[in-house]
Amino acid sequence: MRLRIGSRGSQLAVWQAQHVAERLRARGHEVRVEVIHTSGDRVGQAALGRWGVKGLFTREIEEALAADRVDLGVHSLKDLPTEISEAFEVAAVLEREDARDALCSNKYASLEELPHGARVGTSSLRRQAQLKAFRADLAIHPLRGNVDTRLAKLARGEFDAVVLAWAGLRRLGKTESVRQVLPVNVMCPAAGQGALAVEIQKGARELAEALAFLNDPTARRETDCERALLKELGGGCQVPIGAYARWQNGRFELEALVADPEGTLLLRESGRGEDPLAVAGVAARNLLGRGGAAILDQLYGKEASIPEQP
Repeated sequence: MRLRIGSRGSQLAVWQAQHVAERLRARGHEVRVEVIHTSGDRVGQAALGRWGVKGLFTREIEEALAADRVDLGVHSLKDLPTEISEAFEVAAVLEREDARDALCSNKYASLEELPHGARVGTSSLRRQAQLKAFRADLAIHPLRGNVDTRLAKLARGEFDAVVLAWAGLRRLGKTESVRQVLPVNVMCPAAGQGALAVEIQKGARELAEALAFLNDPTARRETDCERALLKELGGGCQVPIGAYARWQNGRFELEALVADPEGTLLLRESGRGEDPLAVAGVAARNLLGRGGAAILDQLYGKEASIPEQP
């Protein structure tokens, strides 16, 4: 088959699309990658309340799918809204990279060793909340740009440390400044972090069959559980919600989090069971009942923050 892959233009997004392309070429398909600039790439530092944050990094790729300009889109799964249009479907979730976050620093070996008042960069309210809960003395500052830009700011001494997704750093081979992979009980990852999703038009059966070999059942199960929690909470990648699921011995183990952006209230829940939707549902209801509803109501009533990137 001749296949066109739609991808964002960032270095990491192109790497992800090329990774899928190489696997398809190995199966005899002729593949090219089409770079599509999304709203999230263009919006920069502007407040996003007027844009609407759901689908910010995927909308234009879906428009290209609908117009038959591309045959499939490759996304970081955490960027894909939990409710996608009925016109599309996720054909595959690839084998997942390590979902955890990483602390990068040129001076300090761990989060614990950062000095009082250290400047830490992150674009994520989820990371900010957990950093402040763990170390209230840290000075958290916004950090935008692609991975190279963020690491360059660290190298110039603008920050004592920055927090990025370990998966993105590994995929790009930029792990030199990683000092600590943060444990889940300190930094719960975003739902779907580390996973890649392949999206196609619903009903494209021949294409779906050609892509089926890409799907990793364990990654699909785990991320389905995480995304079910996110859906129950009504959240996206821009709010301080964490979800990390493991599928082992026929059962799910889910760690979930909702936090106030300042880290003053951080709620954690664990869930166990065989049904991913049931496990996620119980954890979500417990979080909402313990104060998560008030946190999220306050956040959704404000202009949204810039969604986190790796």
